[in-house]
Amino acid sequence: MRYLASLTLIISLFLSGCGYNTLQATDEQIKASWSEVINQYQRRADLVPNLVNVVKGYAAHEEEVLTKVTQARSKVGSLQVTPELINNQQAFAQFQAAQGELTSALSRLLVVAENYPQLKADGLFRDLQAQLEGTENRITVARNRYIKAVEEYNVTVRSFPSNLTAMLFDFEVKPNFTVEDEKAISTAPKVDFGTAPAK
Repeated sequence: MRYLASLTLIISLFLSGCGYNTLQATDEQIKASWSEVINQYQRRADLVPNLVNVVKGYAAHEEEVLTKVTQARSKVGSLQVTPELINNQQAFAQFQAAQGELTSALSRLLVVAENYPQLKADGLFRDLQAQLEGTENRITVARNRYIKAVEEYNVTVRSFPSNLTAMLFDFEVKPNFTVEDEKAISTAPKVDFGTAPAK
């Protein structure tokens, strides 16, 4: 009995100084940050059908642009976004690529909308563009929080002596958003079309 108590004390001391608790805390922080990233991307994806329908009402012959936005949104929607995705470099890269395609398609759609003064004057379109701009800003904030959380976790996983604990308990470095991708996405699409033309 005394041996068991001593062993428990030694294990407790070892775990408290080896980074195990820090690994657990930073892993949970990553999961929470990731949930917010997904939440904001979903918010953006939910805006797309309404945005496409409004633009279609004024610019139906811009079928190629509208189709690309719809396809990009469909691709994003078809991804299996689970908490495990952040542990899989390949799945994470696919997620980034799909979100990047949607960002690019939305940017092209908004450029096309610039050519239609009546569309820019439409109240629903203006409301959707404001929601999209706000969502893009929220995505940037959520991604930055995630990037910081992953950075803190990865430093702990790779630093001595916590790296030994990480190896023992199978904590591995997690993928993060790439620098090029972060630069592209941290710049929200320009959605400010100014005021409606005077009638």
